[in-house]
Amino acid sequence: MKLPDGPKTPPWLQLIQWIADPLDYMETSVQSYGDVFTVRAGSLFQGVFISNPQLIQAIFTAEPKLFDSGRGNVSGKIFVGENSLLLLDGDRHQRERRMLMPPFHGERMRAYGELICILTQQVSRKWITGQPFSVRESMQEISLRVILQAVFGLHEGPRYQELRQLIAEMMDMTASPLRASMLFFNFLRKDLGAWSPWGRFLRRQQRIDQLLYAEIQERRISNDPERTDILSLMISARDEQGEGMSDVELRDELITLLLAGHETTATALCWALYWIHSQPQVREKLLQELDCLRGNPDPTEIARLPYLSAVCQETLRIYPPLLLTWPRILKAPLQLGDYQFDTDTTLLPCIYLTHRREDLYPEPKQFRPERFLERQYSPGEFFAFGGGNRRCVGAALAMFEMKLVVATLLSNYQMALADKRPVKPQRRGFFIAPASGFKMVITGQRMPQEQPSEPVAS
Repeated sequence: MKLPDGPKTPPWLQLIQWIADPLDYMETSVQSYGDVFTVRAGSLFQGVFISNPQLIQAIFTAEPKLFDSGRGNVSGKIFVGENSLLLLDGDRHQRERRMLMPPFHGERMRAYGELICILTQQVSRKWITGQPFSVRESMQEISLRVILQAVFGLHEGPRYQELRQLIAEMMDMTASPLRASMLFFNFLRKDLGAWSPWGRFLRRQQRIDQLLYAEIQERRISNDPERTDILSLMISARDEQGEGMSDVELRDELITLLLAGHETTATALCWALYWIHSQPQVREKLLQELDCLRGNPDPTEIARLPYLSAVCQETLRIYPPLLLTWPRILKAPLQLGDYQFDTDTTLLPCIYLTHRREDLYPEPKQFRPERFLERQYSPGEFFAFGGGNRRCVGAALAMFEMKLVVATLLSNYQMALADKRPVKPQRRGFFIAPASGFKMVITGQRMPQEQPSEPVAS
């Protein structure tokens, strides 16, 4: 069966375009070929990009057994290991997902919320009034501390400090399109010694593994039932046969949560602060809503604020950190609308292009949180965390963290952009982040409880 049309440029050139400027590549393609087109970007990256909401909804609600997703992520094996949820399919995927889900929901979130607010305050206290600070570095530090303490259960100490350093260094290795190239070209993944980029990556990864395995062993021995961090809950989790996760499975899932949750959340927070402070009316509406809270509000009360939620959703709409959902490879032929796809076709619901559809989001390049107060979007129209059985297991915690960090910073500080020039998006590893050099400045302290305002109309 013939695949839908797509860019006609040579595959090697398409791959370079995808690495160097993925947004322009996708926007040019959708203008030329519509909301279903085929990408052939080298042997590593081929598939059908879909930004039609009805077709995406059909994919998300289809029987999971129709697809393989794990083998579509096989290039990530070297980063997350073969036991990662990202690389699993079928019964094994369902088992791991059921065991991972409980810590990210329910009453556990309240304890994580208090921790997120405290860690945000600790990082922001380092800022000096009138002195520009790097937004990315600060948001990465907050996000990493949340991962290490809420997920890994690590607090101050030698192991905590070493992991912080190693993880930060590893993330910075793909901080530009050029440096991100080694994620896409196998020939760049050569261990030429500790001085080579890939050699440095592997040595950091090996040391991170040593530290994680040591922590897992200590945690198994202590077996403290009072601990509520996600690693402790993962260790105590059991499947339907009463079996728990092995050390290797725990390591792979921890690395997956780290890579999927750290950089994406830090990136989303950078964009949120940029948009809030580039549009005074958004900032003022948000401050009015936050100032309606009295005393020391519960984190869950903050997270329920409608305009704050809309600001975070609009941030994830306009520049979603991940451009695509995880690939779905057909195990049998499938009819989707007017399209008939053969076995082994890779389907790629496109988050970025769907979030930019004019018919769903009028003036899609404008940051307008009110659109999320005016209507409810379906899972095929807004899916920043993916959809179906491959939706991010940490989505609730990620959105919770995003809301609380933004609320904590705006409630305590008057901030401004250090530079009035628009911040442009740029590839950073697998993600789309604000271009390097994005800075803000503290212009004063806020005492929101002394500034009563009328509530924002929803």
